[in-house]
Parts: sequence; structure tokens; C-alpha cells
Amino acid sequence: MIPLIIGAAAAVGIVGGVGKVLALQSTKGSAPGVVDGKLASIGSKPNAVCSEAGTAEARAVEPFKDASLDAVLTAINATGGKIVTQQKGYAAAVYTSKLLGYVDDVELRVSGKTVHVRSASRVGYSDRGVNRARIEEIRTSLNAEKIISG
Repeated sequence: MIPLIIGAAAAVGIVGGVGKVLALQSTKGSAPGVVDGKLASIGSKPNAVCSEAGTAEARAVEPFKDASLDAVLTAINATGGKIVTQQKGYAAAVYTSKLLGYVDDVELRVSGKTVHVRSASRVGYSDRGVNRARIEEIRTSLNAEKIISG
């Protein structure tokens, strides 16, 4: 029984250590920005979502329609994001997980009255739906702000 407990504790320690290393890695770097006039592709890992055309259906999200960049940035701030870049027609924010400090990027690109969005984990393979849930939380906050401001 004791060897089993020690083995389990060691496994948890190794996994926890790897998690801390990945979390530290995620603090380095930045959002990829706009590539060829669109938000960067989200690649093949299932740890991101995007509203740009050409995104695989399983990882596509709706853009923010009839929204201003400022309104979406207000919703990002309200949901715990930190704006790190803001320029005409583009903005980037980061969200940091409470448990280990993993950093995820959220990017916005304005196209007329539509704000396209990309939310991606910087490290790891799967995000367990965190980025999709984050976009929906931003959308809920944005809609609540529209109702309040009339």
C-alpha cells in the first residue's frame, strides 16, 4: 500500500512539474497578429477557436457582429482579460489561468461592423473547451453591455 501511495505522489509531482514548466513557457511569446489581412490560422491542435473563413467547423466560432472594437475590449476587460495591444482595426489580449498561470491569447480584427476573433492556448495540445467557453463568455458580456447601454 505504501509503495502505491508513494508512486502516485511521485506521478502527481512529475505531472505538476511539467505543468509548471509549460505554464512558464506560455508566458513567453505573443499573439501572432494579422497574416495576409486575416487573423492567423489556428493550426492543427484542438486548443484554439477562430471566426475567420476557412476555420474547420469543429473549431469555428461566430464573429461579433454589429459590435465595435471598443465594446468587445470592454467585454474582454469585464471577463478577466488584459489588453496588451490595440491599434486601428486590431487588438490582442491575454488571459492567465488561475491554477498554474497558463497564458492564452485572444485577438480581434475589425472588418466593417464585424469583429473577428481568435482565441488560442500558447502551449499544450488540448484546452478542454476553454477557448470556446471564453469567447461565449465575452459574447455574453458584450450582449449584457448592449442591453444596459440601450
